[in-house]
Amino acid sequence: MADEPLVLGIETSCDETGVGIVRGHTLLADAVASSVDEHARFGGVVPEVASRAHLEAMVPTIRRALREAGVRASDLDGVAVTAGPGLAGALLVGVSAAKAYAYALGKPLYGVNHLASHICVDQLEHGPLPEPTMALLVSGGHSSLLLAPDITSDVRPLGATIDDAAGEAFDKVARVLDLGFPGGPVIDRMAREGDPEAIAFPRGLTGPRDAAYDFSFSGLKTAVARWVEARRRAGEEVPVADVSASFQEAVADVLTRKAVRACKDHGVDHLMIGGGVAANSRLRAMAERRCEDAGIVLRVPRPKLCTDNGAMVAALGAEMVSRGRSASAWELSADSSLPVTEPHVPDPGSGAAPGHAHPHDHVHELSKGNLYS
Repeated sequence: MADEPLVLGIETSCDETGVGIVRGHTLLADAVASSVDEHARFGGVVPEVASRAHLEAMVPTIRRALREAGVRASDLDGVAVTAGPGLAGALLVGVSAAKAYAYALGKPLYGVNHLASHICVDQLEHGPLPEPTMALLVSGGHSSLLLAPDITSDVRPLGATIDDAAGEAFDKVARVLDLGFPGGPVIDRMAREGDPEAIAFPRGLTGPRDAAYDFSFSGLKTAVARWVEARRRAGEEVPVADVSASFQEAVADVLTRKAVRACKDHGVDHLMIGGGVAANSRLRAMAERRCEDAGIVLRVPRPKLCTDNGAMVAALGAEMVSRGRSASAWELSADSSLPVTEPHVPDPGSGAAPGHAHPHDHVHELSKGNLYS
């Protein structure tokens, strides 16, 4: 284990400041500072609020992760950071911090893809990923089916949402039902008391002529809103638990149906589910049943690793180091629309890892300061 790469990962793509430390496939620390409470009164994430929260939380969260892992910053073999996709301002905070730490410590820097990181985090739970890996990623910003022959260099998109992502639909339906923000956890709780067959909500893009692997949840969200509005106009009580359960059932049905189909069509005998919505209890249960029926092995990380976190970034960074992938250039910048086909952003120049030959002698003195202890 001692010869496996020790990597610190920084995640700031949205509203959570995540810092993880991984040695190989072993998670040593997973520190998260969330600003979700600051966004709740707005009913959604406010980019400027998120960016400022990242600025305030960055150094304390890194210090907490180092203490939790029982290592010094000088022990690191590399620093990984989410370079995209995500909110531009929030990403810039993380990228700037990662560059500063990597440069001062004389360590290589790895700008990695947020979606590829969500796949790679499963290695911390269930060991090395099979190759190829079929992944269903579902979150507030993404609903994607991905085939990854090599998580560090070859990730192929099979399908994605054409409008609202699954997590976004959860938030919007929760707003319609006056359940607050974020919507996913509260709808999951309410649904446990409801009947998933009470209301026949539509399943988007599931017709014979529809795209096999693409998703659409905008129509479902609108159908829920109209159903609720009709009840309210009629002066009737809205059965919140039944609406929650029926909506959640529709989402889980479409996601799992398409994911299992993709596995069968591509001859992959396992499925990995990641992203914040992967913490949903109904999605996990339905995926488990359908995968078992189809002879597919299901891999889902524990809920804390499904949501945005630094551990997933560190996991992908460690994999980059292990496989000898070139590090990123010091000119690395945030890319809010970084395609999933780019699992990381390598140095376009010589390919030499930054930090392996540092131009300034004084960085070794900087690395001894309290900032890195």
